[in-house]
Amino acid sequence: MKSILITGAYGGMGRATAELLCKRGFRVFALDKRVGDARENIIPIEADITSEESVKSAFEVVKNHTDSLYAVIHFAGIYILDSLVEMTDESFCRIFDVNMHGAFLVNKTFLPLLGNGSRIIITTSELAPLDPLPFTGIYAVTKAALDKYAYSLRMELQLLGIKVTVLRAGAVETGMLGVSTNALDCFCEKTELYTCNADRFKKIVNRVEARCVPPRKIAEKAARILGKRNPAFAYSINRNPLLLMLNILPKRLQLWAIKMVLK
Repeated sequence: MKSILITGAYGGMGRATAELLCKRGFRVFALDKRVGDARENIIPIEADITSEESVKSAFEVVKNHTDSLYAVIHFAGIYILDSLVEMTDESFCRIFDVNMHGAFLVNKTFLPLLGNGSRIIITTSELAPLDPLPFTGIYAVTKAALDKYAYSLRMELQLLGIKVTVLRAGAVETGMLGVSTNALDCFCEKTELYTCNADRFKKIVNRVEARCVPPRKIAEKAARILGKRNPAFAYSINRNPLLLMLNILPKRLQLWAIKMVLK
């Protein structure tokens, strides 16, 4: 039986993927900060991916069960919506710690269990290759950095026979959408620089997030990627047409359009 490690395994996308892969005959090591009970072929591991010591402890748990992993799938991540000139230093550092540093720690630590033919799938965002919108900048920057990290990792690990792929997901029906709404409400209340702009931006975000897919769609996409003999570097799902159209414009026109909408 092949084994797979999933981070963020008790969030919407991670849980759906763990359950689907379990049904398809994989043994899943389900890693998260808060976990549920063990089930047949789903082994919960409570760990903080931003802590080297915690990730090493998780490695020992997995090592006690198997000496190889077929894949590591990354879903762990957080969302912050804020102004780049108003957000706290703590928030700035935390989102990089979770979204970027966490993936680095997990991949580095679990590499000894990955062999020729194994896979790493990193969930970034549809925003990763696009120009960010106002107030989503910090989230987009971390996902863009993660996307670039994944490509660099693919360049290196191909020499070891390990395939690295990114899954650029658009809006998904998970708790993240609730977090996004709450973060936006909080930002609109606290900002001292963008009061009118933020209120208009909230309406735009609500329209964008109204077009979302269920977590099972992400799970099915991840499973298909695992089944490909030679997966491509990037796969996208549920890309927003408005964001795509905006990014077709020259940057000067993008800036002007956003300014006219939010001013």
